[in-house]
Amino acid sequence: MNKYLATSAMLALISGAASAGGSGRSGQNIGILFEEGNYAEVSVGSISPDVSGTALGANSGDMASSYLQIGAGYKRDINDQLSFAVIYDQPYGADVDYPSGTGYAFAGSTAELETHALTGILRYKFDTGVSLHGGLRAQTLEASASIPSIGGYTANGERDTGVGYLVGAAYEKPEIALRVAITYFSKVKHELATSEFLGVSQPDTVTSTETPQAVNLDLQTGIAKDTLLFGGVRWVEWSAFEIAPAAYTGTIGSPLVAFQNNTFTYTLGVGRKFSENLSGSAAVSYEETLGDTVSNLGPTDGRLGLTLGLRYTMDNMVISGGINYTRIGGANTVVSSAGPILSSFTDNSSVGVGFKVGYRF
Repeated sequence: MNKYLATSAMLALISGAASAGGSGRSGQNIGILFEEGNYAEVSVGSISPDVSGTALGANSGDMASSYLQIGAGYKRDINDQLSFAVIYDQPYGADVDYPSGTGYAFAGSTAELETHALTGILRYKFDTGVSLHGGLRAQTLEASASIPSIGGYTANGERDTGVGYLVGAAYEKPEIALRVAITYFSKVKHELATSEFLGVSQPDTVTSTETPQAVNLDLQTGIAKDTLLFGGVRWVEWSAFEIAPAAYTGTIGSPLVAFQNNTFTYTLGVGRKFSENLSGSAAVSYEETLGDTVSNLGPTDGRLGLTLGLRYTMDNMVISGGINYTRIGGANTVVSSAGPILSSFTDNSSVGVGFKVGYRF
């Protein structure tokens, strides 16, 4: 029964990631570490957000571009107690593209944040059902932005690689499909070689930033024959994250990207085995709307989403798929540094689909 959790892992690909707190996307899922035996998987999700707002009678148009979310993993047993996993994911990202010619203050503005991470994890199982896991994560980050309404401003932060770590523990009781796992992810520091234009070309600088520390609490348990309850809580310290290029910050007086509060994301779902080969899941995810004024490069606040998934096993191959619909929380943004002129982003949503293939060997 514990294998059902792999279906719920589709949440990491298609659960409205464009609207998650800060710039979170993958959720840093390490569920592959708990797969039985030797196992490998690849996955792809396609997310299509629709986010727009209004200010002073002008509509921004849809400013959130569609994007792909790709993941892969390999898990292998070394012996009965020791195993390891290698995971590739894209933990953070942003794709902003305001249409031109709308009359909105940030019309024509674009921004992109791209990360790639490779994580290696070791796990040791004790005879009591308790296990410990830990590892290292190598992560790349690059970012760029263009805001025509602010002196034709552009910025480009070149790709940089940083290293972080993770540690955690789990408790399992296989006879009732019980598993509780907690994992801490450290911050990762990056130093981006940055070029800026603000009216004129600016001296090249280095922009320091840190992707935030986070904690994942994941759980599952059997609640009836062939039925599994699963869920989790993810905390991310977004208040410690900012991108503050020197020329922009010195002129405007605030970072290019910053968040006021940390976020908690909650997930609750049910998995059901329909036959020896087919199982399904349904899950709800929720992130509180905090009511803060946010950046025009990320004009969302909270979310509520539903994900439906199916999983089919065929010999050693496991095929999973899912679809998600998310209502994105409304938010206000400042559209003028000269005064409290606010835009209002409401009635926004995203749709995602995902597909994953796993193989046991």
